[in-house]
Amino acid sequence: MDLKRRLPTALVLLAIIFVTIQFAPDWLFFLILQLIILAALLEFYALCQRREVLPQKFIGVIAALIIGSTFYFPHFPLDLALFIILVIVGFYYLLISSSVEKVVLFPQSIALTFFGVVYISFTLNFAFTIRQNYGPYIIYFLLTVIFIGDTGAYLVGKIWGRRPLAPIASPRKTWEGSVGGVVTACVGGFLVQQLLWPSLGWIKALVFAFFVNLLAQISDPVESLFKRAVGVKDSSNLLPGHGGFLDRVDSLIFAFPFFYFLVRWLKI
Repeated sequence: MDLKRRLPTALVLLAIIFVTIQFAPDWLFFLILQLIILAALLEFYALCQRREVLPQKFIGVIAALIIGSTFYFPHFPLDLALFIILVIVGFYYLLISSSVEKVVLFPQSIALTFFGVVYISFTLNFAFTIRQNYGPYIIYFLLTVIFIGDTGAYLVGKIWGRRPLAPIASPRKTWEGSVGGVVTACVGGFLVQQLLWPSLGWIKALVFAFFVNLLAQISDPVESLFKRAVGVKDSSNLLPGHGGFLDRVDSLIFAFPFFYFLVRWLKI
């Protein structure tokens, strides 16, 4: 781990994240979130192109923004957005399918174009809903659980890791590291609950931290599978020492929706 490259980038990112979550008005938070989502989506499409699959970036961006708008505008339902996207995508592919060669590529292209939108835009936009409905402190709880858990998994895995967890997706991840990640995530969740979310109660905080970290540990190697499929370590090099935007949000992709539904179902 190159700390000289990672640390400055991490400090800048943490400062931006804190200021955005704590002080940005809803419209600005939503705008910044969309920029992060689009950056991660374009990196995902770039990975696909390395295997000569050609997702339609422009249509993907439009579809991602349509999906995102359903989170910002409460009277714009998701089912209507999906229907609009389906019509747009279908019409677009009819226009560009002007040869047999393009028709043959159609199933892969349309599948990955649409999958990228659901995988990245639909999931990460729950961050806006969580902040809008429950405030910023609950997001700090979620991020602490994930980031401290990730750090704990790395340190424990490096010292005591022996048995591979997901050798194809993430060769360096181990079962020992995974357990260490869950334990440190629970510790982090307990501390944040005591400081910022006392109404949750420490027992629920531990339960939340446990399951959220498990989802994050599933979400991370799923993104790694796409990188392994094309033989790259990072989704891009836009963030020095940290890879790309997709690399930074991979643990959040499953965690944000899960956390939102967990909080809503339990009526916290």
